[in-house]
Amino acid sequence: MKETISENITTLVDDAGRYIEAKTELWKLKAVDKTTEIATALILKLLFILIGFIAVIALNTGIALLIGKWLGEAYYGFFIVAGFYLLLGLVVYAARDSLIKKPFYKTVINKILK
Repeated sequence: MKETISENITTLVDDAGRYIEAKTELWKLKAVDKTTEIATALILKLLFILIGFIAVIALNTGIALLIGKWLGEAYYGFFIVAGFYLLLGLVVYAARDSLIKKPFYKTVINKILK
């Protein structure tokens, strides 16, 4: 039997509705995937930073004690190490755009567009 034009239009509208629903669901799944990927990457980086921070603290304590021993007073070593990190902090602050912002933006954008 021949289908009528109204039946064809109804079928077309139903198919279009299902297509839109499927496409919306696909976008949701892609968004969840990208969000999960970005969150995982950030958590891993934070974990590595935390481990590195603990290692740096232990190393700096040892260096400060060694310098203090060489200079005769332990607190001299801690002052020298603290001064070094103050200078390093100023350098990082001055170059924060190129050292922190741009790499962070690139990482996030690459993860989103991947």
